[in-house]
Amino acid sequence: MIALLLILIPLVSGLVTFLLRSERDAKSWSLFSSILTLAVALAGVYNLFDASQLSYDATWLPSLGTRFSIGLDGMSKMLCLLNAIAYPIVFASVYNNSYRRPNSFYAFMLLMQTGFMGVFLSTDCLLFYFFWELALIPAYFLCSSWGGERRIQVTFKFFIYTFVGSLLMLVGILYLYFKTPDHSFALQSFYHTKLSLTEENFLFWLFFIAFAIKMPIFPFHTWQPDTYEQTTTAVTMILSGVMVKMGLYGVIRWLVPLFPHAAANYSHLVIILCVIGMLYASLIAIRQDDLKRLIAYSSIAHIGLMCAAIFTSQEVGMQGVMIQMFNHGVNIIGLWIVADVIENQLGTRKFSELGGLAQRAPTLAILLMIMALANVALPLTNAFIGEFMMFNGLFRYNIWITAIAMISMILAVVYTLNMVQKIFYGNTTVATDGATDITTGAKLMLIVVVIVVVVLGVYPQPMFQLTNDTVQAVLIKFHP
Repeated sequence: MIALLLILIPLVSGLVTFLLRSERDAKSWSLFSSILTLAVALAGVYNLFDASQLSYDATWLPSLGTRFSIGLDGMSKMLCLLNAIAYPIVFASVYNNSYRRPNSFYAFMLLMQTGFMGVFLSTDCLLFYFFWELALIPAYFLCSSWGGERRIQVTFKFFIYTFVGSLLMLVGILYLYFKTPDHSFALQSFYHTKLSLTEENFLFWLFFIAFAIKMPIFPFHTWQPDTYEQTTTAVTMILSGVMVKMGLYGVIRWLVPLFPHAAANYSHLVIILCVIGMLYASLIAIRQDDLKRLIAYSSIAHIGLMCAAIFTSQEVGMQGVMIQMFNHGVNIIGLWIVADVIENQLGTRKFSELGGLAQRAPTLAILLMIMALANVALPLTNAFIGEFMMFNGLFRYNIWITAIAMISMILAVVYTLNMVQKIFYGNTTVATDGATDITTGAKLMLIVVVIVVVVLGVYPQPMFQLTNDTVQAVLIKFHP
């Protein structure tokens, strides 16, 4: 029942939000709904109910061999918790912002959360695909209806990328369905399907391209910076904090277990693409004059490392990916909150127009500095242990690839500290001269993020315990 509630609460709440007339009602109802979802997610994570409540299975389309089958294991718990935490943080931090057609805006946000929950919970492949597409539909409307002047063309590019990837994955799903002995879409039936090496190699790329676009990794990344720049920041927080984890989740849950021989064969190529993306994105980030684009390219670099660590097939690297998926989601949302505060108050995101903001907004400067330190994986921040373990796994895989990949760590320090310097230090400008400190709502949410950064930086053990079983199961599949 817990698993079902994680889907039903945002779904029903989103549909109800369409009917609300006032902006205040839409905001309050959405925030209340997201807090309720978080409470249910916490109950699932801490096993406050019987284990049977963590899964749900019902007849859906029996003629097609598919069921409405969902369940929570360690990785699903962790990602559902991330999804549940992200929404109240986002809603509270932008509570004072105004949006056109607020009822539609918040309704689409909640429906997108429904899609994410379904993806992380599904144990039936057709159901997984259904929620994968369900998450894309509200994302399309949010990106195209709220944002910058170029949002329509940028959203069209985003839609084409993701839609093509989804079609390729659907072809792969249908092929596997007809190969299963019982003609079932169940995850376990797919796992036990016998495939030739040629079939594995072909199907591997159908699924991998879909997941690579969603993460995204080089060279499937070009939709991301423009989309993040043009989309309103509240939506960008969710896209970068939660949606990109769908791709990583797909690789771990579906790609590697279904095609272990192909994953082993192509691991070197995938890791090289990831490392190229890490360096490329980091170098581009250094040259940015726009805060949102810098954060976007930073995210590409971090996701590239996570994807590379998965394909090393090393236990330490895979465990690092698990904790880093959660930590990256929290940290990147914190950076977006700062970007939203700066843009709304000053009307600009350009570093060339900013400066000296620490004199006017000292609290914001302190909170951003902590987020910046987490972004470069400073020890005692939550990102350190995950990044250390991922590089450890990469080192065990190939020392020379690791040496090249670690250049991105140096570049991350460069663009992150440049960002802090250009925004907060030096003389004030025309834009920053009349600035005031951060609002209460955004301040409280940033403090929550900082607490998570520090607590998981000092004591990450609960995350390891939560996902250890999933790591072991994936590694067994990776070594057929």
